[in-house]
Amino acid sequence: MSTTASDPLAALGTLPGVAEAVDSVRKAVDRVYGHRIMRRRSNEVTAEAALRGARGSAALSGADWSLEEVRRRTDFGGDDGARAIGAALRLTAEAGQLLSIWRQSPVRVLARLHLVAAGGAEPEDAVGRPRLAGEHVDEPLIEAPLPDADEVAGRLDGLSGLILAGTAAPALVTAAVVHGELLALRPFCSYNGLVARTAERIVLIGSGLDPKAICPAEVGHAEQGRAAYLAAFEGYLSGTPDGMASWISHCGRSVELGVRESTAVCEALQRGAA
Repeated sequence: MSTTASDPLAALGTLPGVAEAVDSVRKAVDRVYGHRIMRRRSNEVTAEAALRGARGSAALSGADWSLEEVRRRTDFGGDDGARAIGAALRLTAEAGQLLSIWRQSPVRVLARLHLVAAGGAEPEDAVGRPRLAGEHVDEPLIEAPLPDADEVAGRLDGLSGLILAGTAAPALVTAAVVHGELLALRPFCSYNGLVARTAERIVLIGSGLDPKAICPAEVGHAEQGRAAYLAAFEGYLSGTPDGMASWISHCGRSVELGVRESTAVCEALQRGAA
């Protein structure tokens, strides 16, 4: 049996255009990690990338605030937009703490992410667990057909199994599949998009592609716009080779745009303007 036959994630890496996307992402990441500012001020770049990534993820969930507003605000209660921003900020802060647990129990990490996103604003018995049959799902962006609770449980187990088994697939491919599958399943009653994009972040960091978390894909997803995000996600939902390749390439472009954002931060720090 070939390696790709026993490793479905690695098989996706052989799709037309995916290898090129992976190579382009790797070169972009290597360039920003080689920036001279990273040798002495990488913590500042990481902090700024976290803030900008959270803003981008929240924008895709309907809270398109300016970076200055996100930076200025301290109260994230009240309306839906403020709660989405607060949830995105909490998730970004939490992501780096869950890397070792992700390698042992991805489902446990996802439950934790939902708990963090909810932030005590929802009934306790409705957070930190996959949704039950008949429960309503609030996801402002994704309107695709919603899998039932039994299908969600089965596919989450399958996704977890793929991660735990290990894969030869590039980090970009694994991250894109985790992101896409969580969007497709919407396993929780709320905050599924934010959780999915945070899980993508965890894979990119934990894989070693972006160990300092300075390449926020969420920035790129937001910059490409909601229409492009949804169009690429339709490719994932189709399950066709072209559709999957389109989604993976879209995620790759998002990482590259995140790199561009952090490169600009490095340049600003170097000029003493940040």
